[in-house]
Amino acid sequence: MLPPDKDTAYKWKNCNKDALYSKLKRPLLIYEVHIGMSSEKEGITSYKEFTDNILPYIKDLGYDAIQLMAIMEHPYYGSFGYQVSNFYAPSSRFGSPVDLKRLIDEAHGLGLLVIMDLVHSHSVKNTNEGINLFDGTEEQFFHKGDRGNHPLWDSKLFDYGKPGVIHFLLSNIKYWLTEFNFDGFRFDGITSMIYTHHGLGKIFSSYKDYFTSETDLDALVYLRLANELLHKINTFSISIAEDVSGFPGMCLPVEFGGIGFDYRL
Repeated sequence: MLPPDKDTAYKWKNCNKDALYSKLKRPLLIYEVHIGMSSEKEGITSYKEFTDNILPYIKDLGYDAIQLMAIMEHPYYGSFGYQVSNFYAPSSRFGSPVDLKRLIDEAHGLGLLVIMDLVHSHSVKNTNEGINLFDGTEEQFFHKGDRGNHPLWDSKLFDYGKPGVIHFLLSNIKYWLTEFNFDGFRFDGITSMIYTHHGLGKIFSSYKDYFTSETDLDALVYLRLANELLHKINTFSISIAEDVSGFPGMCLPVEFGGIGFDYRL
């Protein structure tokens, strides 16, 4: 596909977000939503329908932000977007990339921050539409052998120790922030990332459970790099970590730019 002509590219209307960022001085009230399942009609709700019908409803309810699920392209609709095949494509089920940009732009105009549910914890095994076996091998993006397969999710696991993987995922963060004007991310499934046992069957009742030979230091370094990058691109970017283990430091407020962020990794 050719890049859009300058005359047909989306023109952002609501670019001054100072008032939006002032919300970060207090805890956010976030509305988590799946675009396709956001209305009562039969079928899949589109970006356009969500923008026109659902955004005003969320605003009227008094929310500060929306967290969008299932944005990255995924072949299985029933996965709620958690089996990503194309990390650089908005899901075509809901409409065009321009429709998504308009949704985010209109949300900003209503005073709503927009957070993306970012899936960097794993990828689909599919070889026809995914990146598995992209160069003919498992190990271009993923760990070799059993370590590269999630035992419950039936998906492929990234090798965060590889520079190519780091560049691929960090570039993905920059892409969504700069091309679509997202205000930050909710990093999905980081418990699976930061432990080679993926948190399965673990209680995490003491500090010794967090720092063992089964802690993936490469994944922790990646998350640190990701957090630094998104705040370098936009000082006020929001980063939320979905972690069921309670890893020390993941939920501590951090002073950044004069504001106490409860949303940084």
